[in-house]
Amino acid sequence: MPTAYITHPSFLLHEMGPYHPECPDRLNAIGDRLISAGLDAYLRHYSAPAATVEQLGRVHSRDYIAMIEAESPMSGLNFLDPDTAMNPHSLAAARHAAGAVVLATDLVLSGECGNAFCAVRPPGHHAERDRAMGFCLFNNVAVGAAHALAQGLERVAVVDFDVHHGNGTEAIFSDDPRVLMISIFQHPLYPYCGLDNPAPNMVNIPLSAGTGSAGFRNAVTEYWMPAIERHRPEMFFVSAGFDAHREDPLAGLKFVDEDYAWVTREIVGAATRHAKGRIVSTLEGGYALSALGRSAAEHVRELVAA
Repeated sequence: MPTAYITHPSFLLHEMGPYHPECPDRLNAIGDRLISAGLDAYLRHYSAPAATVEQLGRVHSRDYIAMIEAESPMSGLNFLDPDTAMNPHSLAAARHAAGAVVLATDLVLSGECGNAFCAVRPPGHHAERDRAMGFCLFNNVAVGAAHALAQGLERVAVVDFDVHHGNGTEAIFSDDPRVLMISIFQHPLYPYCGLDNPAPNMVNIPLSAGTGSAGFRNAVTEYWMPAIERHRPEMFFVSAGFDAHREDPLAGLKFVDEDYAWVTREIVGAATRHAKGRIVSTLEGGYALSALGRSAAEHVRELVAA
């Protein structure tokens, strides 16, 4: 079965000001690399729909959704926090970003595609139920996972290898036994959380600055995999952040391109054992454009090969 590649033109129109690291060129870097690596021909392309209020409302309050709509500016930028802004296209982009993960979930559950990669902006894993932060408006991966549960799945896993802790995803699913969240992140680093009394369904592995391939792979082998074997997820959702790469300017971990291929193979293996191979991956961070393109291509290569 093919790998779905889901994106939308609105993602290139969402901008948060000159020199902001979360910029439209991020998607161009990924798309260009997939073409140059010969991978694009193996992907089935889809245009992301906009998530509905019902789909967003599974993980965000209706008041919050209404607030984000009300904050959408007619022109210029409206800053929701010092790092997170909306321009006139941001609301549409955010709704299509969440909708991409919903569509990916439906494609994989139906068997039309074996797995999916969502090339989206804005990212999502910092967005809490009632709060935008960390470049994120709606929590895309949480919207997708909640949609899968609404379709009748009993257990899912969220795998987050972004360099920053997915605080929003944790807050939304904390103490929900249907959802296992496993993550690594640099600590201390924004958003400066993830260690204080995590719920039993959260496996948060902090890594100190300078940690490279060996530390990452040990965390996956020693902590993630046993948790997966206990939970036996019926579907995997990946918060695919590539900002732990040694070339990334916003953090201090030292991952390399092959680490993203390796961890994807580990996820594919677990999904094959427990979830009929069902994986939906969605872009989170990654701000060194060349490293982002290369790493995302390694990730997608393993999805294609699954």
